Order: sequence, then structure tokens, then C-alpha cells
Amino acid sequence: MLPNLPNLPIRDVLPELLRSLEAGTSAVLVAPPGAGKTTVVPLALLGAQWLNDRRIVMLEPRRLAARAAARRMATLLNEQVGRTVGYRMRLETRVSAATRIEVVTEGVLARMLQSNPALEEYAAVIFDEFHERSLNADLGLALVEQTRTVLRDDLRILVMSATLDVEPVAALLSAGGPAPVIRSEGRTHPVEVRWRSPRPEQRIEGAAASAVREALQATEGDVLVFLPGAAEIRRTEAVLLDALERDEAPAAVRIFPLHGSLPPGMQDAALAPAAAGVRKVVIATSIAESSLTIDGVRSVVDAGLARIPRFDPRSGMTSLTTVRVSRAAAEQRAGRAGRQAPGVCIRLWAEHEHASLQSHPAPEILEADLAPLALELAAAGVQEPGELAWLDQPPAGALSQARELLRELNALETGPDCRITQHGRRMAELPVHPRIAHMLLASRELGMELLATACEVAALLGERDLLRGDAGAPDADIRLRLALAFDGREGHMGGSIADRGALERVRRQSRDFRRRMEVPVDTAADHGGAGQVLALAYPDRVARRRQDMRYLMRSGTGAALASHSSLARNEWLAVAETDGRRPEARIALAAPLEEADVLQLFGHQVMRTESIAWNERTESVVALRREQLGAIVLREAAVTNLPDDQVAQALLAHIRAEGLESLPWAAESVRLRERLAFAALHEPDEWPDMSPGALLDMLEEWLLPFLAGVRRRTELEQVNLHEALLSRLSWKQREALNELAPTHISMPSGRRVAVDYSNPAAPVLAERIQEFFGMTDTPAVGRGRVPLVLHLLSPARRPVQVTSDLAGFWRTSYHDVRKEMKGRYPKHRWPEEGNM
Repeated sequence: MLPNLPNLPIRDVLPELLRSLEAGTSAVLVAPPGAGKTTVVPLALLGAQWLNDRRIVMLEPRRLAARAAARRMATLLNEQVGRTVGYRMRLETRVSAATRIEVVTEGVLARMLQSNPALEEYAAVIFDEFHERSLNADLGLALVEQTRTVLRDDLRILVMSATLDVEPVAALLSAGGPAPVIRSEGRTHPVEVRWRSPRPEQRIEGAAASAVREALQATEGDVLVFLPGAAEIRRTEAVLLDALERDEAPAAVRIFPLHGSLPPGMQDAALAPAAAGVRKVVIATSIAESSLTIDGVRSVVDAGLARIPRFDPRSGMTSLTTVRVSRAAAEQRAGRAGRQAPGVCIRLWAEHEHASLQSHPAPEILEADLAPLALELAAAGVQEPGELAWLDQPPAGALSQARELLRELNALETGPDCRITQHGRRMAELPVHPRIAHMLLASRELGMELLATACEVAALLGERDLLRGDAGAPDADIRLRLALAFDGREGHMGGSIADRGALERVRRQSRDFRRRMEVPVDTAADHGGAGQVLALAYPDRVARRRQDMRYLMRSGTGAALASHSSLARNEWLAVAETDGRRPEARIALAAPLEEADVLQLFGHQVMRTESIAWNERTESVVALRREQLGAIVLREAAVTNLPDDQVAQALLAHIRAEGLESLPWAAESVRLRERLAFAALHEPDEWPDMSPGALLDMLEEWLLPFLAGVRRRTELEQVNLHEALLSRLSWKQREALNELAPTHISMPSGRRVAVDYSNPAAPVLAERIQEFFGMTDTPAVGRGRVPLVLHLLSPARRPVQVTSDLAGFWRTSYHDVRKEMKGRYPKHRWPEEGNM
């Protein structure tokens, strides 16, 4: 063990951890925030014999935490970052030939595995803060476990977490032998929890500022505030500054924002110890939940909210969503107040609400856009996710959708094997989303000016919107951002820039993309072509105006511009971002296109079809010749001189879709259909099935011959359905039908009364009771096997009795009926015996 390791709680379990990794190749370490696992454990492993002059790589979920951890470890070694301890992340790398510990951010580990699947230079992979269950951490663990199983049985895997259900992780790592679970209890101080529900009319920044003032007045030390995002942090800072000024608070209170979009210098200032006599208030996102230690914090104010990316499979969009934190996250946040002394945590929700919080955050793999994961799997030669060991399998539907996108971007071959293309391999080498990687690579074919534009657009899309502040939604035109960042237009934008640190990061990232894509330094970008490069990244979001500010995207989703948008006069747009709302999303970021651009980029994907179908507006069969890009119809023209057989088939398709009731059923046809249904029910072996489903299935047999020349509804209404149904019967069956299901029954008076076969199981004969006088027994159909249900009616044709036993009616009920009817209808004949 190195002699200068700080005396933190984690030291108590280091001997057990070192023995476990000496005896086996995996372990799970559970330690609370502040125990020292992030900075002490990697340094302690440097003395292990199995390291054998190779390196340790540690995955951190956030750039700020990675940079802070590397700097802290370097300080403990009295070195600069980049010597024994270094880091790799997007936009920044500090490693050298002397580096033994590399702290990397998400995505970097996957690219390391692409170029070096066996990780020959590394002896151990550490997954820090694994309880956050990020998509890249889950993927990285699955790929590294595969590497250890297939290529490197000596590779050590250490999973470290503050709060985690450890048994599934330990079981997943057991392929290399039992994975021991080592726990550090830490040395936390008691934290008093106070509950403060905001008033109904109170915004979150007002409640947070009020709680900070309470903490400053009632406690000592610094205050750490948790809010969901940068906008809430800025507003809370403004409210708090105003409140402290009114309170005449001492000038020794300083406020520091802390979130991932800040430049490194501002982040470091928030983490640095407060000067003597100064109290800090650090207002942070969930970035400060773990990994980072902010010395001097004695009070925590927790809004109980976090902003996370959520993917909507229906729209194909990922948007940031504000959610309630889990109980585990709330406990971590509260623990920040008790790292160095007893503290206080003020929670901005009611105590009774706490039990309703989720116990742990949902794994990102269950809710994220899986396109990056699908590309990484393809690059690793993994055709089915079941080939890897996962804590949670990628959802099949989201993975299938991701692969469809990759095929559209030419990253995967067509077919079920999901094999990566050469273009896909080049995409996987770029540290960006597959959409952006495809845009950068494909833009080269449009010329160097548009490739330079793609580099600038890619840089913009990697940051929060430069124009999105607190004053409402800015104009959606991405060219305004390009002008702001790259054309020296800052002076024309007034105070609309929310984050000047982001502006510099965009410029720096653009320069990095230009170097990667080998764009000559003197090549000027063509911002007029921003729509073309955006369309390459978002081919499914190419949109055409359909009415005023409303557009239809190629995917079939509706979208709309804000009323003030400068893009409103454009017929075509390439949409990069919407708010994901249904049924019509609001366009947040887009660029104009010309139809010629669309055809140049996607002309080979335009579908040219001819369709013949029933048109509800014209109530006729119409044929259209159509050119279509996804859901967008480019051109459409009517086709005349249609073949009769195609018209008839279109009619049949319409009838099947709408059902039999769309046909002009006359009363005679309905009665025949019901009689045939009765026959098929009672003699199924002798008669064809005439149920609605069977008739729809057999339209070609009985209806098609009668549709010659029929094209319009008025012509369809002239079709003789009675004859069409009879056409299914032989002459012998037509004669037998009258015997089996006679249309009428002759009554004693000589009148013929129609039989109602609408219920084939129980046909009905309904007539006034006087017509039944002299009839002794119930008449029957079905060759005498099916007695009719008799509806005996009054002279006013109102029901008097319903029976299938006429003889029994005469013997019993008739006498009471006669007495009532004789009094009500005295002019009618009411014999004492109705059957006489």
C-alpha cells in the first residue's frame, strides 16, 4: 500500500479488497459517498503484483467527476495530472507514457475496446458510481466481461457503488469465480432531516432560496443545493442574491453554480475550499450527488428533482425530462451534509411523500435511445444482445428501432444479421451519436464547404442551445446559432447567450471535428447548406409544410413552428429537435431545405407507386400515381382508363375494410341472407357458411361476378345482392331452401305471414293473436325440427304473449289473455277456445 494514502474510511477494507483481487478477478465494493473509494482505491491497486506494469482504467459517468478524481489522485502523489494519473474524455486528454491510472468518461471505454478488444495494456477495469446505471456503464461492463471470458481470464473487474442492489452484479461477474462483495460502512456524521413543502404558488427557486437563508442563519459551514438543471440554478442564484441583499447578509457569503455546461474553471471554483471567513453556497445539479467531495458543506437543500434524458420510441426523440429523485439518490444527497461533521438536510417536499419515491433510479438502458448501443454491439461483432451478460437486457422494441435507424444511416447491412458496414465502422470510431457520425462522414461527398458546416453543426448539437435562456423559446433556425458561434455575431445577439462557456466549447469542438475530418484550415463553412447536413443526420425528420406553420415529417409525425419563427416561409425543413409532444410536436431546432436538396440526398429512396383504392371523398374507385418519401407525398396524379379487374379488386378491398353493411342491402336480400344463415346453422354439411365473416372471405365467389362496370357508389347501389347470394346455390339447393326455411307460414285465415330468421337459432313468427285462432300446434321450420317462437300480438300489434308452445298457451294462459283483451277490444272476436 502506498504510504501517503489519506486516512479515509475506505482504508479499513483495503486489505480485504486487495486479497480478493489477488485471489480472483472480480469484486464489488459498496461504500457511501465520502468514504474515499474513487481516489484511494485506484492508488492502492498500484502496488498489486498482478498489475505487472500494466495500467488501470476507471470509468466515471461524468466529465467533472473524472477530471476532479484524476486531479485529486495526482495531488496525493505530488504530481501533475498526466503523469501517473491521467484522464481521457471528449475534448480533453491528459495521459502520457508514464500514466498508470486512466480515468475515462462514458463512451471512451467502448472506443478503447473497439481498437483493442483484449485490452492488453490494462490489468484492471474499475466501474465507479455504478449505482447510476448509465447506459454506457451497463454496456461497458457487458463488453469487458465478454473480454475477460473470451480473451483475458486475468483481467480484473472492480465495480464500485455507493448504493446498489449488489447481488445481481456479483452474480453477473461470477464467470471468473465467485465475486466477493466488500462493504465499507464509512464514518458519516448524523444528519438532521427537515421537511419543507413549497407553497402552491411558490416556484422552486423561491423555495430553494428560502431554505438556503434558513440554513445560513441556523447552521454553520457551507450549503449545497440540489436543483434539476442550469435554468433553475440561474434563477435561484438571482433570487438568492436579491434576498441576501435585503437581509443585509454579510458579504462573506459567496454563491457558486455547478453543472456540466460550465467551463472547467468555474467548476473548479465551486469545488475548491472556501477562503477563510467565507461561506459558500454551491447550487448544483445531480452532478454533485457522488464522486465529488465539496469540503466544508454542513447543510444540504434538496429540491428532490433531477433532469434526465428520456427516449420516446414513437417520435424517435430524446428529451430532457424533470423527474422525482429516488430514495437512494435522496439519501446520497443528504449524506453530503454529514461527511465531515453533523449536518442538516432540508428537503423541499413533505415527509409523507418520501415513501412514494422509487427506491432506486431506473436503469438508463430501459429508457434510452439505443442507437449508440446498437452500433457498439455491431462494431464488437455482437449480433444478438443475448450473447453478452447484462444486468438488464436492452428492450427488444427499442433495439429493433435503433437498428432500423442504423440501416437508414448505412451503418448496418440490410437483413436480419445486423452486420456492420465499413461506413458503420468509421461511424463507430467517432465519439458522437451515430446520427452525427453519419452526418460528418457523408457530408464529405457534398464538398469541403459543407463538410466544414457539418463540423460546426455537430459541435452545436453536442451542447445545450446557445440561445435558450429564461426568456422563452428562441427562434428555431440553427443558422442563427452558426452565425453566433462562428461568424462573429455575438454583438448582434444582445444578452441572449445563456452560457458563454458553452460558446467556447462549441468552437473548440468544431476545431477538433475539422482536424478529425481533415478539413483544410482555410475552408469556409457554407451556412446556407445547414439544412443539407442536418438532413443527413436526421433523414427521418425531413419535413414538408402542409398548412401554415404546420409540417409533416418523413416519419409520419406532425410538427409545427412557433408563430414568430423566421423559418415559416420555407416549404421544406430539416428538423433536428422537437419537444416530442403528441399529436404535433413543436420544432425547436431546424434549417431550411430545397426540394432539389431532398432529391439529391434521398432521391434513391423515393418510392414510386400506383394505387387503386376507394376514395371516400369522391365515393368511387380512384387510381393515383404517387412519388413518396416516407410519409411525404412529393407528387400525385390521377390515372384514367383503369382495367375492370383492378377496379373490382379495389371495390372488394373497400368492402372488406368497411364490412358487409357498406353494401346496399335491400329488405329482400337481407331476408335471403338470414334464411341461408339458418340453413347453414341447422344443416352445416349441406349448406355454405353465410355468416358475415364467411361472406367477406368469399367476396370473389359470390359478389365479384356482379361488379362488372361498377366504379361509383351510385353504381354499387344497383347491384342485385339477392341474385348474388343465390348464385352460390345450385338449383337443387334453391328448391330445398323453400322447404327448409320457408319465407311464409299459412295461417288458418288463409293469410301468409313472413318468418323472421334474424336469429337463426330461434326464428320468429309475429302476428295478431286472431290469426292463430284455429291453429292447434306450434308451426315449425327446418323440415319440422325447429319450432318457431310465436309473438302473439294484440289488435293494436302490441305483444301479448311470447311462446314456442301454442297448445300449452291455449290450455293455460289464453283464458286470462282473453278476459283482458275482450275488455280492451270488445268489438273483436274472442272465442272461448282459441284452438277451435
